[in-house]
Amino acid sequence: MNLFQYVRPAEQKTAIAAVAAEPTARFLGGGTNLLDLMKRHIMQPEKLVDVTRLPLKGITQQGNIIRIGALTRNTEIAEDKTILQNLPLLAMAINAGASAQIRNMATTGGNLLQRTRCPYFYDTAMPCNKREPGTGCGALEGFNRMHAIFGFSDKCIAVNPSDMNVALRALDATVVVNGPKGERKIPIADFHRLPGDTPEKDTNLDKNELITAVTIPISPFSKNAYYLKVRDRNSYAFALVSVAAALNMDGNTIKEARLAMGGVAHKPWRLTDAETFLKSKTATEENFQQAAQIAFQGAKAFKHNQYKLKLGPNTIVQALSVASGLKSV
Repeated sequence: MNLFQYVRPAEQKTAIAAVAAEPTARFLGGGTNLLDLMKRHIMQPEKLVDVTRLPLKGITQQGNIIRIGALTRNTEIAEDKTILQNLPLLAMAINAGASAQIRNMATTGGNLLQRTRCPYFYDTAMPCNKREPGTGCGALEGFNRMHAIFGFSDKCIAVNPSDMNVALRALDATVVVNGPKGERKIPIADFHRLPGDTPEKDTNLDKNELITAVTIPISPFSKNAYYLKVRDRNSYAFALVSVAAALNMDGNTIKEARLAMGGVAHKPWRLTDAETFLKSKTATEENFQQAAQIAFQGAKAFKHNQYKLKLGPNTIVQALSVASGLKSV
């Protein structure tokens, strides 16, 4: 790890100014991802601006909007009564992530900024356009078992590793940020980026902007929701594929559906065509299978992740079956 300055301001303005003054400076919250990247010499900020003294913790409800402070720990969210009652899908996704120790430290803002776990990104001896733009993508012709099947480019086929982000995408969350130009709100659909020609840019967040909160509308999806994560082992493993499924039902009829996937793209992948198909349909395995096939139109696998073309649709069907009550867990 390289030498760096450490500051711990007590005000947002001071923290934002400290990052703006240094090109490589970074905000520090829980540090569960950033410190690992620093130890591996993947990110080498010359200044860390610790924001843990800022009043950015807590979960509040105003009308039909739930606001989660950026420094709220993942465990706090997953155990909060308001979340469990109104947004159980979010609690399920968080509990599926990492380990209890990590969840006790990880923050909402940090989870949104979590970087890929692609082994070529972490191995500084290998080419990686995300780590060093212009060096190439080692995963394209390498071991790409964990990699994208949607939205990739010839510059990068890495995936977003977060479980929380998948649920937020399904729930139409908004990311609230503050920077030198003031506050702005970014819909979660626009927060993360596809790789295109600039895979080094994971999000549309400006470098000097600080995430202050996430807001999520309360919707009629709390009774029929399920998060299904398929992974190599039950603890501390990232998704091969995951599905966030939430249904608004009237008896056995689906009034509306929300579907998003993890482990398949550079950003949480919303399955809007499948959602449209499911609207006003009966909750049957046949309809779920057809929705899954619609969702996977356009998917393209690489040498080592062909299995995702079968695993992905099967996971969608299973998640929808449990969410609808057609099957039990």
